[in-house]
Amino acid sequence: MDVKLPRICDRMAKGVPAIVLAAGKSSRLGQPKALVEWNGETLVGRSVRLLRESGCSPIIVVTRNELQIDVMMSCNDTIIVVNPKPEEGRTGTLQVGLISLISEIGRTPRRVLIAPVDRCGWNKETISALLDCNSNTSPMPSGHPLLLCEVDKVLSFPRDVSLRDHLSIERINAPGEHMNIDTPADLEALI
Repeated sequence: MDVKLPRICDRMAKGVPAIVLAAGKSSRLGQPKALVEWNGETLVGRSVRLLRESGCSPIIVVTRNELQIDVMMSCNDTIIVVNPKPEEGRTGTLQVGLISLISEIGRTPRRVLIAPVDRCGWNKETISALLDCNSNTSPMPSGHPLLLCEVDKVLSFPRDVSLRDHLSIERINAPGEHMNIDTPADLEALI
C-alpha cells in the first residue's frame, strides 16, 4: 500500500539555522535591548519566536554574561551562547555564534539568518523572502535580518569590522520597516 505524506515546503524542511545577536552593551539606551518588552514579549523572545515559526533550526542566541539567565528565561528551548568579549564588536559576536552553530550541526552551514535584536522591524514574511535567496541578502526597507552565505569568509574577519564594508550584500524588497532601537527616543517610538 502506497501512502503519500503531505509535502513540506523545502525551506522549512531544510531548517536554515539562525543566530540572534543580543550581546550589545546598550549604553545609549540605558537598559539591555534584548530584554526590552514590545507587545508583551522581549525583543530577543520575539526574534526567536519569529525565526522558529519560520522553520529556522537550530536557533542560537549570542549574549553577554550578565544577561545570560534573563535571555535564557525569554527563549525556551534555544541555544544560548555567551560572547566573552562583546565589547570587541558585533562581528565578533556573530563569529562566536557561527562557531557554536558549526559545533552544534557538525559542519559549516551554507546559509544562516542573522538577526540583531535591536533591528526589529522584520516579520515572518521578511524571512520567507530571504529564504528564497542564495547569496548574502538583506531586505529593504527593514535592513534585517541578513541572510549570510559566506560563513567561512566572515569567520576570517577581524572581530571589530563592519560586515557591510567587507561583504557584497544584495538588497531585495521585502515586508517590514526600518527600526533601530538605540536610544530612549527609539524605545518611545517602539512602544
